Amino acid sequence: MSKLFKKTVAVLIAAALIFCGVPISSARVYALDDKDITAAAAVLIEPSTGSILYEKNSHDIRPCASITKLMTLILVFEAIDAGKISYEDTVVTSAHAAGMGGSDIWLKEGERMSVDDMIKATVVASANDAAVALAEHICGSEDAFVVEMNKKAEQLGMNDTVFKNCNGLDEEGHVTSAYDVALMSCEAVKHEKIFEYAAIWLDYLRDGATQIVNTNKLLKTYKGITGLKTGTTSGAGACIAASAERDGLALIAVVLGSKTGKERFTDAQKILDYGFAEYTMYTPEIPDDAVRTLDVSGGMDKTIRTQTAVDGRLLIKKGSESSITTQAIYDESIAAPVEIGDRVGVLQYLLDDEIIAEYPITSADRIEKINFWAVLKIIFENFIQI
Repeated sequence: MSKLFKKTVAVLIAAALIFCGVPISSARVYALDDKDITAAAAVLIEPSTGSILYEKNSHDIRPCASITKLMTLILVFEAIDAGKISYEDTVVTSAHAAGMGGSDIWLKEGERMSVDDMIKATVVASANDAAVALAEHICGSEDAFVVEMNKKAEQLGMNDTVFKNCNGLDEEGHVTSAYDVALMSCEAVKHEKIFEYAAIWLDYLRDGATQIVNTNKLLKTYKGITGLKTGTTSGAGACIAASAERDGLALIAVVLGSKTGKERFTDAQKILDYGFAEYTMYTPEIPDDAVRTLDVSGGMDKTIRTQTAVDGRLLIKKGSESSITTQAIYDESIAAPVEIGDRVGVLQYLLDDEIIAEYPITSADRIEKINFWAVLKIIFENFIQI
């Protein structure tokens, strides 16, 4: 089919759409089919809600190479947040750490480097030796650190995962799934400091003697990319957990088992493109009927004022904003005593009659239960005012 023929057909289709009153921009609905993704397994997740927006073989058990380091980094950041270690701490390289193969920064036994530089090497250069050095600095040995990695994986619901090392080198039984990597990635981005490291394209260690270049090539090619981690081994293939944000929507695409690094990046881009084309974040507003006065029985006062608050944003399909409705549902009867903050109803947000979010409606007032002494006090106060 000639290029001229293709162009002619395209022009005719566009003309027909315009003639029929259909805007060209809305004539195409973005779709993503498994055949469009060459990787063995993939997942698209929105981290604040944990919503899975796309998945392909998401629970297939397989290695993930250096994406393993995301769990290492999670434990490192937790140790820093807990005050167990600091970015300025000096890490001393052991013989075990120095003996790592694959991608590394050629640490020598006894070499000293700050935690900050070790993290930088782990994220940017995907340095296996730096990851092990950090693990040993926190737990004393890599084996002890791996125990903590598996404990954290269990806490996160990573049921497909077993870690055998902290850097992702191929090892029998060291496995995960695209779904579990998505859960792990969502946990990793809770530590916002990781984005500072993941955004570095080129930097230097050892006072400028060692240059490191980021393994995530999407940093140079994809709009809104914020990270996160690549990985490649013969057993795992080419892998990536790619995070990006556009117009307030953050997404993470997980790609495992690509045949080449180029295919890995192409698949991640396709998956992210799908997410940004199809979804948006909606900020809920409080309707007027959610704040009102309700009757109370058996109290020293007869009514209470209500209050509510909405937090966060809701993940919805693009174009469905106008279909969102709200309803405030109140308890049929409210009896004293009532404390400030007591739940007296619920505010629901619905999309196509399906509840997509709920927020409690609570009392803004405190109402005492009526009793003899309280009534007597009121009578007395009124009597002395006469």
